[in-house]
Amino acid sequence: MSRATNDPGREVPKGNPIGGSPPPRQAPAAHPWNPRLALLVAATFFMEFLDGTVLTTAIPSIAADFGVGAAAVNITMTAYLMTVAMGIPLSGWLAERVGARRIFCLAIALFTAASLLCAVSQDLTMLTLSRILQGAGGAMMVPVGTLVVLRGTPKSELLRATAYLVWPGLLAPVLAPMIGGALATYLSWHWIFLVNLPLGAAAFLAALRLVPRVSGDRERRLDWLGLVLTTLSVGALVVGLELATVHPEGPWTMLSVTAGAAALAAAVLWMLRAANPLFDLTVFSTRTFRATNTGGFIYRLTISAVPFLLPLMFQEGFGWSPLHAGIMVAGVFIGNIGIKPATTPLIRRFGFKPVLVFASLASAVTFVLCALLTPETPEPLIFALLACSGAFRSIGFSAYASVQYADIVPGQLASANAVSATLVQLATGAGIAVGALLLRMFDSAPLLGTGLGGLLGAGPDGDGVAAYRGAFLAIALLMLLSTADSLTLHRHAGAEVSRPGRAPAAERPRRRPA
Repeated sequence: MSRATNDPGREVPKGNPIGGSPPPRQAPAAHPWNPRLALLVAATFFMEFLDGTVLTTAIPSIAADFGVGAAAVNITMTAYLMTVAMGIPLSGWLAERVGARRIFCLAIALFTAASLLCAVSQDLTMLTLSRILQGAGGAMMVPVGTLVVLRGTPKSELLRATAYLVWPGLLAPVLAPMIGGALATYLSWHWIFLVNLPLGAAAFLAALRLVPRVSGDRERRLDWLGLVLTTLSVGALVVGLELATVHPEGPWTMLSVTAGAAALAAAVLWMLRAANPLFDLTVFSTRTFRATNTGGFIYRLTISAVPFLLPLMFQEGFGWSPLHAGIMVAGVFIGNIGIKPATTPLIRRFGFKPVLVFASLASAVTFVLCALLTPETPEPLIFALLACSGAFRSIGFSAYASVQYADIVPGQLASANAVSATLVQLATGAGIAVGALLLRMFDSAPLLGTGLGGLLGAGPDGDGVAAYRGAFLAIALLMLLSTADSLTLHRHAGAEVSRPGRAPAAERPRRRPA
């Protein structure tokens, strides 16, 4: 079957799947760049990302109230994360079929109502079901909100738009333990969900005012088999990653991951051959998009492992209190925020490739330095190191978020957005799972971590951080894989976004005529 309908440079008849011709009423020129809309979408993302991990510090309080074991409460986090990941593939089609404004507003309303149900839950079953409903709302807020912003943003303003959109993913994992701990300690765990009510109501009213009215395409058909295979694969992979964190030795971990990988392979094979696939997978033929979901996947995986490893090392290895550890990890947050105004100028000055290579190499160096930390290391020096790590993290995260859409044509935007959102969820879960697995591996072989530290001059390990030392060195090596991928990018990759109007004509993306 001909794949002309997926040629990035061709226009195809209306009615083709996501990845076909762009809906005529959603052309970027119709709705100019709106920073307030981008800020609104970023705020909703922050709520969704935050609620994914904010319960961690409140688990003991919830378990005590419901009369269950703390381990049992983990199901509420798993159910939420799994629902978000599984719902993303369908959300893109819904936005195209019904209209992005309707779906985005519905997502905010659903998320807010589910937050209220979570707060009034009387037992673990009700809380888990409410979290599933909350996850369904979050699954639509993430990709649909991004799509709304990207559709109205010209390439020359894409860096500014993504500067708004990336901060939730940078800050939420760092702030979640502090916010959850403060609310659970000084108020109650219910307030973790109650604070979403005024925020959700304000976001809903703002969405009605700011999101442009665009009709959906009622003729757009749903690829049911592609949806089922993709949803099952994502769900199985998320469950497998969660099990790898909690019960890596059990048979269900490998079974779930294997089933997810098999379903994903089947989904890819089907969508490459289907006449109306759920996603247009030819987006991966665009080098800048592929870089974000190969080397960029590894980058997100490694930086997601760091907020998981640091608090544990400070508490278990250094003997610090949770509050002491949380204050120190706030250095990552300060680095994220402090460098943010400079990320766009840096990308415009040097281009995507040098910035990505620098960010990944610098991050790898900070991971190696984290492996050399001991309880005797001066705390100001530790805080400065974590601030630098947060800054490099912010630079790389922003660059990847911008370059992935640099050469995507409007007809492929919805597919690229949904695929990227799904892989971001998987990378986050994989980062925590990999961090936990590395800890277990080096904990069972402490001499390995001690030996690695000795090679770097850390000396004999007598402070109980051998496993963490090995884990940080391992993720530093993983980060270098991201560097290698970035080095293969063309010198002027994404120049239409990073240097609009200044890129050499021969290096701009070539699009075949219709």
